[in-house]
Amino acid sequence: MTSPRPTTPGRTAARRLFALVAALLALSGCAAIPTQTSPVPINPSAGNNTEAAAPKPAKGIDPLTLVREFVNASANPDGDYAAARAYLTEDAKKTWDIKVAPTIIESTFNTVPTGADLPSDPKRRTVLLQGKNIGSLEVDNSFVQRVGDLTASVGLETDEDGEWRISDPPDGIYVPQSGFNSNYRRVTLYFYNPDFTVLVPDPRYVVVTPSTSIPRRVTELLLKGPAVGMRGALVTAIPNGASQRTNTQEADDGALQVDLTKVGDLTVQVRKQIVAQVVKSLVGVSSSRIRVLVEGARISADQAEWRLADVQPWTGEELVTPDADLSGLVVSGGQVRKLAGGEPIKGPSGSGEYQVVSAAQSLDGTQLAVVSRVDEKNVRLRVGNLEEPLAAVDLPAATLTRPTWLLGSREDEPSKEVWTVADGSNVVQVLKTDAGWRANAVNASELSSTFGPITELRLSRDGTRVAAVAGGRLVVAAVVRGQDSSVSLRLARNLQPTVLGTAVLTVDWLAQDVLVAGTSLASLPIAKVNVDGLKVERYNASNLTVPVRSVTAAPGRNVVAVDESGLWSAGDVGDVWRASAVKVESGAKAFYPG
Repeated sequence: MTSPRPTTPGRTAARRLFALVAALLALSGCAAIPTQTSPVPINPSAGNNTEAAAPKPAKGIDPLTLVREFVNASANPDGDYAAARAYLTEDAKKTWDIKVAPTIIESTFNTVPTGADLPSDPKRRTVLLQGKNIGSLEVDNSFVQRVGDLTASVGLETDEDGEWRISDPPDGIYVPQSGFNSNYRRVTLYFYNPDFTVLVPDPRYVVVTPSTSIPRRVTELLLKGPAVGMRGALVTAIPNGASQRTNTQEADDGALQVDLTKVGDLTVQVRKQIVAQVVKSLVGVSSSRIRVLVEGARISADQAEWRLADVQPWTGEELVTPDADLSGLVVSGGQVRKLAGGEPIKGPSGSGEYQVVSAAQSLDGTQLAVVSRVDEKNVRLRVGNLEEPLAAVDLPAATLTRPTWLLGSREDEPSKEVWTVADGSNVVQVLKTDAGWRANAVNASELSSTFGPITELRLSRDGTRVAAVAGGRLVVAAVVRGQDSSVSLRLARNLQPTVLGTAVLTVDWLAQDVLVAGTSLASLPIAKVNVDGLKVERYNASNLTVPVRSVTAAPGRNVVAVDESGLWSAGDVGDVWRASAVKVESGAKAFYPG
């Protein structure tokens, strides 16, 4: 048994001195670490750890299957597309451009050989990726529909282990729609109309994972302003240059905390509008109460935390929602009649005196615009108070589309603006002046010259977009108002052209960002379409007979359609259409206020 080595006083002193020096070094190192730091945003898709963890392709995989799996893996953007990069050669990983906007394609696509491979080089192959484009996710995270055929060449070569890898990837990132739906989530940002009276939805798409960072990403997008396609149509109360002082995330007490910086001096009204935009945009991705701060201090001295009900008075929702007492109207047999009961309204519009072809009721219900038949070749627009004689507008035309109203600037102020389209191409804004109603031209060249004759046009109830039927196509455009009072329709886009084609006959706004269209398609008489065109839903076709030439919709209301047999209504896409007791002609046109 070995005895312990005795400890000498000198050795003990040396150990104590070493411990003291180590402690001093540790303290000096700690002194270099700041006690307070601002969090640094971290890109959730960055980092080599994720790439290292990405599964490698199965061994022995053939070129056609490899390209197919590469495209499917491209739907996952985590780790700078680490899952897809595993299918590339080392050189291709360095050159593949992942900064471009991904293109969404149909989930069914093909990978086919080109037939151009050289037998003398068995280590190289070329595969064609073939499919159908649906659209692209833009740099602002908005979706823009762009349909067309896809043909992209993909080059492959074998690595040192004899496994196929992609050496020449296609230009861009192609994402099957099924993969896009799995990896991205639709979020709705809110900005104001130019009068700052109504919040307007602006849909975007963000990566699903990690879910805890979605509120931060929504806030980032909100601070950058409206989508490119809505610039000039929407405005924001958040000052240009504002940023997040700290990342938007849940605080220790469970509240979702948004801390802003670089906002400058803010009036009380602007503070309310900022809160409304932030809260309305975040309630769709979080159920927590929301705390809005500026430079670490709460934005309002009156309230510390917010829920949707707290900001409702600042959203303007009541301005774009028809009153429940306004049950809707219908034009039939030259008369304007009530949808509930079918009796004619009072005054010349209901008596048949005007021989009404179509009509529109203002959002507050107090005014009416009608297209009146003058003779076989001419019609006239008349505008005025409901159930009273209407003033004729100086707007000669052979045809006028069903009128559509802009909202009033305040809840107690009637609208002073109604739109129609004269002779299929001239979009007209009719304004109330001291001298009466006057017609002004709207610059709609992007719409009419691209898609064909305009047979229907509906202003969104917030006035920032139009939906139109042009050449039988469903088209949406932004309403841009200039400082010189000019008005233009910009960035007109054809929605769901593959599904709807040129069979659309009528359209209306179900919500601020959702359309309902009537068609001549037996398989799809009524379609529900998101304003960006990414999603289309089919209403139940039971009981309806095509063509459906009139449809009307509004928030919280049944959709009402008119086919060859009469009036029908349905609450949602899966509901069977129910016949109305009100009897109308096959060419009748039903309408809710707006």
